[in-house]
Amino acid sequence: MISSDYIKEHYPLLSGIDSPADLKKLSVDQLPQVCKELRAFMIHELSQNPGHFASSMGAVEIVVALHYVFNTPDDRIVWDVGHQAYAHKILTGRRDRFDTNRKKDGLSGFPNPFESEYDTFIAGHASNSISAALGMSIANHIEGHDDRKVVAVIGDASISGGLAFEGINNASMHDNNLLIILNDNDMSIDRPVGALSEYITNMSTSRRYNDVRYKTYQFMRRHGMIGDSGKGMVLRFNNAMKSLLTGQQNIFEGLNIRYFGPFDGHDVGKIVKALKDVKEMTGPKILHLHTVKGKGYEPAEKDPCTWHAPGKFDETTGERVKGDTTGKPLKYQDVFGRTLVELAQSNEKIVGITAAMPGGTSMSLMQEALPDRTFDVGISEGHGVTFAGGLAKEGLHPFVAIYSSFLQRGYDEIIHDVAIAGLPVTFCLDRGGLVGEDGVTHHGLFDLAYLRCIPGMTVSAPMNEHDLRDLMYTSQLDGKGPFAIRYPRGCGVLTEWHNEMKELPVGKGRMLCDGERVAVLSIGHIGNNVSAAIERLHGEGINAAHYDMIYLKPLDGQLVKEAIEKFDHIITVEDGTIEGGLGSAVAQLLAESGSNCTLTRLGVHDTFIDQGTVLQQHQACGIDADSIYETIKRLYNQ
Repeated sequence: MISSDYIKEHYPLLSGIDSPADLKKLSVDQLPQVCKELRAFMIHELSQNPGHFASSMGAVEIVVALHYVFNTPDDRIVWDVGHQAYAHKILTGRRDRFDTNRKKDGLSGFPNPFESEYDTFIAGHASNSISAALGMSIANHIEGHDDRKVVAVIGDASISGGLAFEGINNASMHDNNLLIILNDNDMSIDRPVGALSEYITNMSTSRRYNDVRYKTYQFMRRHGMIGDSGKGMVLRFNNAMKSLLTGQQNIFEGLNIRYFGPFDGHDVGKIVKALKDVKEMTGPKILHLHTVKGKGYEPAEKDPCTWHAPGKFDETTGERVKGDTTGKPLKYQDVFGRTLVELAQSNEKIVGITAAMPGGTSMSLMQEALPDRTFDVGISEGHGVTFAGGLAKEGLHPFVAIYSSFLQRGYDEIIHDVAIAGLPVTFCLDRGGLVGEDGVTHHGLFDLAYLRCIPGMTVSAPMNEHDLRDLMYTSQLDGKGPFAIRYPRGCGVLTEWHNEMKELPVGKGRMLCDGERVAVLSIGHIGNNVSAAIERLHGEGINAAHYDMIYLKPLDGQLVKEAIEKFDHIITVEDGTIEGGLGSAVAQLLAESGSNCTLTRLGVHDTFIDQGTVLQQHQACGIDADSIYETIKRLYNQ
């Protein structure tokens, strides 16, 4: 923790801000210095305790202006995703705990209502802020709190998501005073894609026109020339006149939402003035602010993709601290990316799809090698799945690489647009299981359960990199239908990852070692923890069996039945929710068998898991090697 003396010396204004009430005591002329100190504070802290850097650096002036103008927490600020909200946390009483950010029992890396009353809504997945804020605004109206302001802060990539547009469309249909702030930095994690992103980048409007229109409207309203019932008609007329005069059409005003901007998102004084100007306006409105991702730190401004979450770095030089990877296994995502290129070069029907994460999934490798067969659909997971279904219907074989937690957003499309027709789409679920510091909104814990119940879906998980390659190879063979492969965040276990790929028979598991009394059935990478525990027990004369199931669906029922008949105790281990996963599948077979064999299910129980290291999370759930060792030993000695 930074000492209070250090904070007072290096951050003289920031050190005196323990809440937005303290911020309001300053003059507008002092706010640029607050912004400067916030950036210096974040650079110092994040250089040692990694987090989401560039987005928060770019949103500092927006955060300061919002808390300066609005009466938070009574007024509601709803953040989209939350990558941009570090300055918000620092100004709302969490400055002295910021060194615990993303750590076990510390601050969440994202806004979380359980952490602070200033965090009004959960934020971890993109595009939900407008819908949530609209609900709050209408609720305030119903409950008689019309003085309470509600602001949604959304990025230019997130606003292209379908949910955001559903919210915008609905906002024009109901009485509300919602303010949407579009933080437009022409960036998502990777470069934003799509016509809407290009439109927003090029959009401009006359500030003078907005001033004249607003003053005219206020004059007409004061003199009884127009009431609320005629507001929409005047707005549409004004929009038509502006389109005629400027030669431009505005998509937001076409939806009857007042539009202001674009303004410089780093001029805190102008933002304060703009917010004060629009604060009391009735009806939905959008304030468009241009910002620079990574603002105030040259390395991040030059390479915002890398500096989205750069890890540790030297705050003076900007040199990122990289660990020694010599002789270490590749990350699973990189094995996936290289293998996909290899498969696609030998099978011209293979195409690649990702949703705004080509770098994060390593789909970027295929994007570089085969750009005409690689598609980044932006933050549109549902569209990406249905798009894949369309490609597959016409004879291609899509590989859809999306983080497990984000694929949840395309669940209906998986069932309706792929599975019912039995289309050959391979879903590659990156970040399956517990993911560490990103915490509760980013764990890929539910995929095994939510995919297992879909008819015709093959669900698999590799224990190592060779298995991943073999499963990818198997999935693209004729007649396989929808096929899911889930693998974890981080490195594999093999230094020699490039095997000669072969088919892994669907629905067949394997015995890794035989034993007595106790058998452990695992699926996926977590099986390496089981192997480590069993090897340790062998040194103590305890010989437990280990089965790697490989496929959750179809499950190797014959292998499970053999284990039930042979052993006194069965343990299932999975890096996912035990409700509906491997443990549930084995429990069903055990119940049907009528055996007296006991079943112990290890995995994530019916709860949400907060941030921490992956090891800490495994320990909390009892699926680290030491915990598995203790469980096997206890049952073996019963």
